[in-house]
Amino acid sequence: MSLISPQAIIEEGAIIGPDVEVGAFCFISGKSKIGKGTKIAQGTCIYGNTTIGEYNEIFSHAVLGSVPQDLKYAGEEVELIIGDYNKIREFTLFNPGTAGGGGKTVVGNHNLFMGYVHLGHDVIIGDHCILANAATLAGHVEMGNYAVIGGMTPVHQFVKIGDYAMIAGASALSQDVPPYCLAEGNRAVLRGLNLNGLRRHVERSDIDALRSAYRELFESGKPLQEQAAALLESATSEFVKNLCTFIVNTKRGIPYERNQS
Repeated sequence: MSLISPQAIIEEGAIIGPDVEVGAFCFISGKSKIGKGTKIAQGTCIYGNTTIGEYNEIFSHAVLGSVPQDLKYAGEEVELIIGDYNKIREFTLFNPGTAGGGGKTVVGNHNLFMGYVHLGHDVIIGDHCILANAATLAGHVEMGNYAVIGGMTPVHQFVKIGDYAMIAGASALSQDVPPYCLAEGNRAVLRGLNLNGLRRHVERSDIDALRSAYRELFESGKPLQEQAAALLESATSEFVKNLCTFIVNTKRGIPYERNQS
């Protein structure tokens, strides 16, 4: 029995790996590459120069690789690259890159994108991230590994979200969120460390070091980037070093309240 529905449209030139399932009424462009074991449900459209890795699950009516929603886009050759073992739920929309952003939107491995999630052009996503329903990322957003974005949360263009960070649902994020931190609100501000996420993956001693660093950084009242640079010089924990390096290098600033309790 064929794993590809006769009602699917697959253009000549598309590279389809072994054991790929393609449902009825799907469209796959001639420039696409689909890795082995990937499942593509009915009504999904895969456009342009899109590469999808192995063992992904793509649910019905996802749209992957359609041209960027950027008025500067003028038909250049651009790409969408998706790794392995991702779950991409119904009515998601992933755009490829643009010439001004390097030409690539890149998604890592083992991520969950719930229904109606949008990834704008030139977005970079790491591994093991979760984007809940209707989370929307504008162009050039970068996410690390194990980051979580709650439902109905928009993220401004060029924002960076660090490893193990969490953005609460129905927030609006316009500045960078450092690794290991939790942000929420409209506009979103830091509320502390993402302790629930950290406890699943990080040793207690490292969490304690992050707690101490967080207090020094965000509760001392000193200029944030200066404090991060000073702490970076004496830090021994790799987690604290990652946190401080992110803050030192931020371009959009960090959304925090100076008198946090």
